This record gives sequence, structure tokens and C-alpha cells, in this order.
Amino acid sequence: MTVPSAAAYTHATQQAERILRDGSMFQWSTIALIGFVFYVYAVEIERGRIDVVLAGLAFWLMDWFNELVNSAVWHASGTAPLWAVTGHTSYLILIGLTIEITFLFAVAGVVFVKQLPPDPATRILGVPNRWLLVFGFSCLSVFVEVLLHAIGVFHWHYWWWNVPFVPLIVVLGYMTFYGIATWVYDMGANRRRQVRVVGGLAAVDVALGVVLGVVGWL
Repeated sequence: MTVPSAAAYTHATQQAERILRDGSMFQWSTIALIGFVFYVYAVEIERGRIDVVLAGLAFWLMDWFNELVNSAVWHASGTAPLWAVTGHTSYLILIGLTIEITFLFAVAGVVFVKQLPPDPATRILGVPNRWLLVFGFSCLSVFVEVLLHAIGVFHWHYWWWNVPFVPLIVVLGYMTFYGIATWVYDMGANRRRQVRVVGGLAAVDVALGVVLGVVGWL
């Protein structure tokens, strides 16, 4: 296997690579963020809302899948990942994933499903509420990424995954996250099925992470 030269990478990718898993950048605020994530899940467990907990985990695990694929794209292309992250972070876990981002996504799914109307059949402005909210939250998330891209800490390289061609990012970058959280949440009474789906996602992530780690693509 030919290892691409670092010089072949884009400037943003090289910047991200320099801080990748650099423990010297650690900041104590990270501990407070861990506590915040634990609190969010503890509240839902206390309320007996295991459906919300599992939906939140499904959202988070789907993001990990995308981040692992992004890391693979980086190494396979020899040029750049689909997205790279630079700037001040307590820890850059993967080329496009800071520890702050993963904590955000750990609670984002919980926040989202708590906005869903109890009845999946309810329509908003004549549109099925699940589809409308999945699409709306995905657009909001991509809008935040556009702002981060504009200030130079979130980087896109490929024209088809970039401004102004953001529909693909909306669909594959976020609708999959919100969609799987909704799907797991709406399983409701079928707890075994919820656990199987979340467990399956975790197994896929672990297997993919192990494979990419073995070949040096993380």
C-alpha cells in the first residue's frame, strides 16, 4: 500500500493532522462537558425514558460511523477528508471530530427527539412531522457548519461536498443522524428492537474502527 506524502494533503488537512490526538492541547473544561453529558442522560434514565436514551445513542453512533468513513476518505484520497477541523480544541479525536463535537452530538439526539410530537401521524403545515423536523434540524445543523466554514475552523475541500452544494451534506451528513434517532425513538414499546439497532450500530463502529486502526487510517 502506498502511503501518500503529507505534502499532497491540503493546507487545512495538514493543520488538522498536526493537532490530531495531541494530548498537550487538553483543557480542563472538557471534564465539565463530560459531566454535562452524563447529567442529560441521568435525567432521562431517572424519568424512565429509555427510548430517549437509546435514540440519543443511535444519533451519536451514527455520527461516529460518518467520522470513521471521513477518516478513511482522507487516507484513501491522499488529498483531504470530506471535512477537517482546525482551531482550538481540547482534543482532536479524528481528522474531522473534536472531543467538543462528539459531546455535542451525544446530547443532540436527545434534544431532537424531545421535540417530536407524541403522535408520528401528526402533520405540521400539512407535512408529516417526522420528515419535516428531520429535514429542518438537518438544515439548521448544516447552516451551523457553513458558519464554521466561513470563519475558517471547519474545512470542506471537494466541490460536491461544499458551499453552495450543500444538499448532499443535508441528506448524508445529517438526515441520517436525525432519521435513525427518530426511527429508534418511534420503536417505543419494542425495547429489544431498539437495543438491537443501537447495539448493531455500536458493533459496526467498533469493527470499522478496528479495521481502520490496523491499517493506519485513523
